[in-house]
Amino acid sequence: MDDDYEVPSPHEHHVEDLVEKERDGLAQKVSLMTAVLATVAALISYQSGSAQNEAMFLKNQSILKQAEASDQWSYYQAKSVKGHLDDAVGALAPDQLVKQRFLDDKSKQDKEKAAVQAEALKLQAESRKLGEESEAKLRPHERLALALTFLQIAIALAAITVLTRRRWLLWGAVGTAAVGLAIALATFF
Repeated sequence: MDDDYEVPSPHEHHVEDLVEKERDGLAQKVSLMTAVLATVAALISYQSGSAQNEAMFLKNQSILKQAEASDQWSYYQAKSVKGHLDDAVGALAPDQLVKQRFLDDKSKQDKEKAAVQAEALKLQAESRKLGEESEAKLRPHERLALALTFLQIAIALAAITVLTRRRWLLWGAVGTAAVGLAIALATFF
């Protein structure tokens, strides 16, 4: 019978226990850091999505106002054409009553045209304002998306740290997380 049994010494047991405790301690610390980063990343993702949704809503409102302004300008042009036709027919009409009727209609068209023009200008201004508000709401989304990217990289580096047991990777994860958190905080202040 040639069975060899290896009997570890008490020193070997002690060293193995220390290595296991060190590995478990590193894994616990990195797991906790990863959980915190994932929670912060979820909050940042929510804020980023909210900012993006608000920006899209404002941009849609801006487009709607621009379409309404375009409709008003078309109506303005129709009034202008009708006024020119009234002017031309009035100039060519042989009867003074007919001539006066077309000239009165032209005067009415000119008054209505001024009101339509004012409304079109107002709608264009509202559209421009909503477009600027949309752009302002989108800026935080871009910064928050960048911060979220850094946090995701940090989480990936933390996972690699646990798998490879390379402590120096943990510093990369911490540094990347710090950059992501700094960008996120700078967005709000």
